[in-house]
Amino acid sequence: MESFDQIFTVIAENKGISLNTDILETGVLNIAALVGILIYTGKDFLGSLLEERKTIIIKSVQDAEDRLNEAQTRLIEAEKQLNQAYVIISEIKNETVSTKVVLLQADASEARKELKIRFERALASFRSKEREIFLEIKEQIIMLVFRTALMRANIVLRPRKTSSIFISQTILKVRGDLR
Repeated sequence: MESFDQIFTVIAENKGISLNTDILETGVLNIAALVGILIYTGKDFLGSLLEERKTIIIKSVQDAEDRLNEAQTRLIEAEKQLNQAYVIISEIKNETVSTKVVLLQADASEARKELKIRFERALASFRSKEREIFLEIKEQIIMLVFRTALMRANIVLRPRKTSSIFISQTILKVRGDLR
């Protein structure tokens, strides 16, 4: 306490307190006094500024944490939706494959039916042509036999009008039965 009294005594003898602005002459005591005065007078001002800044920083950190939590929640929801989309895509692929199989089987069945119908038509056409050819050959053979018989009859019977008419009628009758 004695040194504190000495400070006031020195101040009173030197005509009061003054601030030495010469940088080279100022001592540690002046700097300490200046810092002390600044701390004493600026304590409330700096304290309130620092407290306000602290509040703003804490609020910003809390907001950032809230946004992080919200973003994580959205991420989890998006991942769930992505997984659901993958499930739906796989279901669609499976349905597409089964639909393709059904369509291919239906197309194959229709193709078989179409081929069967075409084959049956071709076979019927072939059989019809075969019958026509057979009938033509049969007709030609019969005509040849009748001509031969007519020639022999002409030779044997010598032309008689009645026999000739009879043979002609028989030929026409047989020809009509063939058709």
